[in-house]
Amino acid sequence: MRSVHPALFRRLLPRPFPTSDLRGAVRLVTGAVSGVADVVEGVHGAVPAPFGRRGRVGRVAGWAYGAVRWVTRGVGRSLDAALGAVGRGGSADGHPARDAVVAALNGAFGDSLAAQGNPLATPFQVRYGGRRLVLDTASVARAVADPRGVLLVQIHGLCMHDGQWGRGGVDPGAALADALGATRVAVRYNSGRHVSESGRDLAVALDALVAAWPRRVRRLVVVGHSMGGLVARSALHYAAEAGHAWPGLDAALVTLGTPHHGAPLERLGSLVDAFLGATRYTAPLAAVGQARSAGVTDLRFGNVVEEDWAGRGRFDRAPDARRPTPLPPGVACYVVAATTGDGRGGARDRTVGDGLVPLDSALGRHADPARDLGVPPERQWVAVGRSHLDLLSDDAVTARLASWLARPTPPDNHPYPLLTRRGTAAAPVRPPRRLRPPRPGLSGAGWNKPGATPPTRPFSLFPFPFSLFPFPFSLFPFP
Repeated sequence: MRSVHPALFRRLLPRPFPTSDLRGAVRLVTGAVSGVADVVEGVHGAVPAPFGRRGRVGRVAGWAYGAVRWVTRGVGRSLDAALGAVGRGGSADGHPARDAVVAALNGAFGDSLAAQGNPLATPFQVRYGGRRLVLDTASVARAVADPRGVLLVQIHGLCMHDGQWGRGGVDPGAALADALGATRVAVRYNSGRHVSESGRDLAVALDALVAAWPRRVRRLVVVGHSMGGLVARSALHYAAEAGHAWPGLDAALVTLGTPHHGAPLERLGSLVDAFLGATRYTAPLAAVGQARSAGVTDLRFGNVVEEDWAGRGRFDRAPDARRPTPLPPGVACYVVAATTGDGRGGARDRTVGDGLVPLDSALGRHADPARDLGVPPERQWVAVGRSHLDLLSDDAVTARLASWLARPTPPDNHPYPLLTRRGTAAAPVRPPRRLRPPRPGLSGAGWNKPGATPPTRPFSLFPFPFSLFPFPFSLFPFP
């Protein structure tokens, strides 16, 4: 089949999308058309033939389905060659519509995109100011104008990207970074891959980021929304295995609406798969639902490490067989959940929760003590009357995180701590002077304790201080 002339595409290609995105879209569409042909052929073969015999695709019908696949692949190869000849480079990075569509495609089919080498597959990256950050010392120093000793790392959820924190002009990440005196960075990743695979990438990336940071990192705060919380937990697990130093940098983890023990929507998808596979007539249709990504199926029970899914079929009907993965010791962990119910543990809280994640799952609670995350009550908070996406922009959520996490942070090489109000640094304060113990002969041996009242001293000219009137009397005894 002849290739389409490249000059035609130079005039017709929409801007600012690069040809790599369009080539990826062509491959995705041609794969989908071929998949639909397979499903239709499967259903055709399952339909009973006349006289009660089981149907079988005839020779003519088989040729027809084969022709559809052949023509589709031919057209796809021609378009791919023409787009490659155009050679328009560049990137549409930062275009809101493009980023949202690509993030949704990666969440739904990201593992397949990565396996096929599709240009639409999102590579793992750390970003600052809306741009990808190259993790070496010189590049980070050029990109970050005012690096601080506290890092705030934001991790998005399934089918989303780092530009979707906040809504309607509200940027909670900037407000939280100000409250912490931190530099904010974000992570963008292919949410259709296994959580454990993204977790390994995050562990390595944070290790490289801390090593390349222009100043000493004293504190690391990681905030993960939805699947991002599972990715953060996975990264902490693999960082401990690899001996990375960053979990020991006064690290804190906050999860927002994270399905620590799974989400009912994916469990419903598993039931649909089982229903469709129950008969030979609907079994070919099950392939449509089973096109969903590994990231989606990880949310059935909340898989965190590779052992949770390795050696098991992703679409097999099986009970929860996860290996218990407790929260890492030495890392302060906080959980925030949302609910459209009243937050008192009723049926709506237990089933619907924030619309996607039930309340107990978001808070890490489980009937099995080995799987219960054991987060202390003072580090749990429920946003009542809010949905899953409200956690990305709600002012009350930001205020709660700031109240948990904000505290004075001394600058590098400063001998004394700073007294600070939230988001405002004050002048350095001298260390408290050591108080002398009481001299012999004075009563009230504990007078130098905070809040105590010094005893009355006898008259003395030296040493100072002294009192000319050591007794409690008045020169004017009458009112």
